[in-house]
Amino acid sequence: MSTSDDRPGQDTISILALHGYHGSAQALRRQLTPLASALPASVRLACVDAPSLSRGDFGWWHEGFRGWEQTCEWAAGLAARQRYHGVLGFSQGAALAGLLVAARETAARGEDSMPPGFGFALMIGGFTSEEPQHADLFQRPLTTPSLHVTGRADGIVPMRDSLRLAARFTDPVIIEHDGGHVIPGDRAGIQRILAFIEQQTSASRQRTDGSPGESRGQ
Repeated sequence: MSTSDDRPGQDTISILALHGYHGSAQALRRQLTPLASALPASVRLACVDAPSLSRGDFGWWHEGFRGWEQTCEWAAGLAARQRYHGVLGFSQGAALAGLLVAARETAARGEDSMPPGFGFALMIGGFTSEEPQHADLFQRPLTTPSLHVTGRADGIVPMRDSLRLAARFTDPVIIEHDGGHVIPGDRAGIQRILAFIEQQTSASRQRTDGSPGESRGQ
C-alpha cells in the first residue's frame, strides 16, 4: 500500500487524503498507517499538504473560513492535473472534503464552478460549515456515497458536529468509536472502513469498465 504522491498506474484507485489543522501530509501518513497497511495494493492514499504550508502557514483556512477561496482554487488545479476516485479527510481536512464534494455536486448541476468529481468520501472527525458563504453548496442533500467516523470522547470536534456533517448526505454510513479525536486503528474500526472502501472501489471499477451496478481552525 503506497501513500506516496507519485502518479498512480492506470488500474490504481487513488484517494486524495487531507490532513487536519496544524497537520501535514507526513503527519497524516503516520496517522493512517493502520488503515494504509490493510488496503490492497491497488488502492493508493495520496496525502497532500495544505497550500498554505509552503508559505510557513498552516491549515486549509482560519477562523471564519478565511482562506477557503484560495484552498478551493488550489483544489481545482489539483483535480485538473490528477484524477482522484475518492477523498478522505481528517478533522479540518474532513470538513474540506465535505465542502469539495458539495462544490462538485453544485457544479454538476451547472450552478457554480468547481473541483474534483469524487466517487466517494470518507470523513473522520469532521464538521460542516454553517457560514452564509457556503449556503448555496448545501441547498440539496449530497448524493456522493459517504462514510463518517466520529469519536464519543472527541473533545475537539464533538460527535454532534460530525453527525451534522453526515446529515448533509442522503445515505451516510456512520461509524462511532469510544475514542477521541483520532483516526481509529483498532481492527474492528479498520475492517468497517475497509468494507466501505472496497464497496466503493468496486463500484468505481465497474463504472470505468462499463459494467453495471486538534484545533479546528473553523
